[in-house]
Amino acid sequence: MSEDQKRNLEQQLWNIANTLRGKMNADEFRDYILGFIFYKYLAEKMEIYANSILKADGIKYKTIKENTKQGKEYIEAIREEALEKLGYFLKPSELFSEVAKRGNKDKEEAESNFILEDLQKILTNIQLSTMGTESEEDFDNLFEDMDLNSTKLGKSPDARNEIIAKVLSHLDNIDFKLEMTELDVLGDAYEYLIGQFASGAGKKAGEFYTPQEVSKVLAKIVTTGKSKLKSVYDPTCGSGSLLLRVAKEVKEVSNFYGQEMNRTTYNLARMNMILHGVHYRKFDIKQEDTLEHPQHIDKQFEAIVANPPFSAEWSANPLFTSDDRFSQYGRLAPSSKADFAFVQHMVHHLAENGSMAVVLPHGVLFRGAAELHIRKYLIENKNFLDAVIGLPANIFYGTGIPTCILVFKKCRENPDNILFIDASNDFEKVKTQNVLREQHIDKIIETYRKRIEIEKYSHLAPLKEIADNDYNLNIPRYVDTFEEEDEIDIASVMGEIKQLEAKRAELDKEIDVYFKELGLVF
Repeated sequence: MSEDQKRNLEQQLWNIANTLRGKMNADEFRDYILGFIFYKYLAEKMEIYANSILKADGIKYKTIKENTKQGKEYIEAIREEALEKLGYFLKPSELFSEVAKRGNKDKEEAESNFILEDLQKILTNIQLSTMGTESEEDFDNLFEDMDLNSTKLGKSPDARNEIIAKVLSHLDNIDFKLEMTELDVLGDAYEYLIGQFASGAGKKAGEFYTPQEVSKVLAKIVTTGKSKLKSVYDPTCGSGSLLLRVAKEVKEVSNFYGQEMNRTTYNLARMNMILHGVHYRKFDIKQEDTLEHPQHIDKQFEAIVANPPFSAEWSANPLFTSDDRFSQYGRLAPSSKADFAFVQHMVHHLAENGSMAVVLPHGVLFRGAAELHIRKYLIENKNFLDAVIGLPANIFYGTGIPTCILVFKKCRENPDNILFIDASNDFEKVKTQNVLREQHIDKIIETYRKRIEIEKYSHLAPLKEIADNDYNLNIPRYVDTFEEEDEIDIASVMGEIKQLEAKRAELDKEIDVYFKELGLVF
């Protein structure tokens, strides 16, 4: 698929999404449109798989008569195979294209075109089909945010039916090209939509989406020197975009792990995984508060990436002083700022040969008290901090604050210094947002991988220098970006001023002459 065709698909999907824009806010219609796209994807995958099984019999899945004895035998055999291979099951009558056609039948026809009840049952049946199977948790309540009886879709059932049928009809006309398995057309389009929703979601955007440019920087950092990863983990995974970005940087990721507190966003992450072709056995995403109730506590991961909520509150319960994640530090992160609690949690899960990269507010670099104690311990006692990278302000949705990336490794190749990069001035302004372009990303990654010093951009700080600065990591202490202004020649300036004063005196005399001619006083 060409770039033009890809952009055309993205625009088509966005136009369909806008069918619902006038009905509800961006947060709400996002859940409906992404849910319908996901349903279409599941249905088409089901049909393709069923047709491959039925090929030897010379029939198509849609032609099976569900109420006949033979039809029931076919469906039961396919159901068993599908649950093992795909993790879910849909009957021929439950396929997206069949429902879309029923919903858009001419009203004059005898058969009703009212599909809301059937559609709600189908979405529930997808989940029910997985009960008692390996994939049950991955499909549990996946469509719970799609209330087809919500008055936000329309005041009457008929009005709701009309708008839903219209959306399904538009989607049914789009070819997702799922049979072209080497392409991830739909996955990319889904990511595009999530990004579009994030750009209009204000402060809430940060809850579910990290801009792709920042994701790319994090992903390239943690995959440095690797072509395969056994595991990648995001403790605040949002829609799962960061995890999927890491997969694009290597040939293979064996397993994806994530945790997300927000239920709606957790659903979105699971959909995103499946839409990108990640098999249900290869991802394990949990819904819970990561700091208070960690779900992968016994595991370590080769790559960890995260964009936690900036300076979020947490309990800082004294009981956590005996928690393996925090006990060795002797101090807990303050309850009003959980930034270092997330860092400690991630370090605990980092494998000996692993890398982690986390986006944080600048305050973590210089704040005192407990945060200084934790920062010092990570550097002086553990020597895990590998790099500090300053990013431009206003590159995240919903906040304009400048941020940084902290890179940690347990087995550092360069244990005698810490690399500081000041990339805060490298961006392109697009409307109200600052954006990292490819050249900005490439410069950051090349500087990090080669650990090179560039005047006014990067510096390799020996550990002694860090200690002499009392473990204050504020980037301007290490990277001097000050631009010296040209020296001013005072004598020359005074000479110019005298010349201007002399010229003004001459002009005053001329004006005085004109005033006298007019009988006026100057």
